[in-house]
Amino acid sequence: MDINAYIASGILELYVYGSLSEKESTEVYKILQEYPKAIKEVERIENALQQLSAAVAPNNSTELLYHKIEEQIKSSNTGDVIPITRKRSSLTTYIGWAASVALLIGLFIQFNKNQKLKQQLVTNQIEQTLLEGKINVAEEDLSKTKSLLNVLRNKDLIQVPLKAQKVDPTAFASVYWDKNKQMAYIDVAGLPTPPLGKVYQVWSLKLDPLTPTSMGILDKFNDDDTKIFILTNPNESEAFGITLEPEGGSESPNLEQLYTLGVVES
Repeated sequence: MDINAYIASGILELYVYGSLSEKESTEVYKILQEYPKAIKEVERIENALQQLSAAVAPNNSTELLYHKIEEQIKSSNTGDVIPITRKRSSLTTYIGWAASVALLIGLFIQFNKNQKLKQQLVTNQIEQTLLEGKINVAEEDLSKTKSLLNVLRNKDLIQVPLKAQKVDPTAFASVYWDKNKQMAYIDVAGLPTPPLGKVYQVWSLKLDPLTPTSMGILDKFNDDDTKIFILTNPNESEAFGITLEPEGGSESPNLEQLYTLGVVES
């Protein structure tokens, strides 16, 4: 810890003035146990307050002395009473008021400094949290990408290119089918973003007769940057197709919205 910066923050003044919460006071106490320089600063602040109290004290002593003498005269009852006029020191009064105002101004300034320091600490913590979040996301994406690359490089995978259909001549996709593990990796980076209320649905096809079986919908299309989705495929697929369907998917494919189609090479 930079103890000089800590002292300059004004928190020790607030500690001496009793303006900190119980938790904050406990934290300051721990700092005092560790840094002798902080203890000396607290002692300096306390001495300054004592001197301030002493500046106002003479006026209070005069008041107390007046009341004591007045009581003694009244109780003596000797006849003539000599009136005693209170004698105030205007200079002492002025010093007391000036010191009080200075103390209030100092407290206000230190309070503002402390609030700004706290706000800066909060801002730094938020920025640090966001940065850590970005790093975690980046690490997760990198890990996922490496895992996918290792899978797609498997020589036992059956690669099926899916070619564009008339609904969108620019579309393309690929299926990487692990027949032994009954898993299929669907690469749809070549498909346009589906419109609102629509999802892509992947189909496993038997060709004779034409029998489509849904493998699932790609409802997280916009959330996955890799655009590679993993679906189970226990079917004896002869071809794969991808159609655009209403949100939630359909029981049978809408061939008018068939975007890509590919046949498994025998």
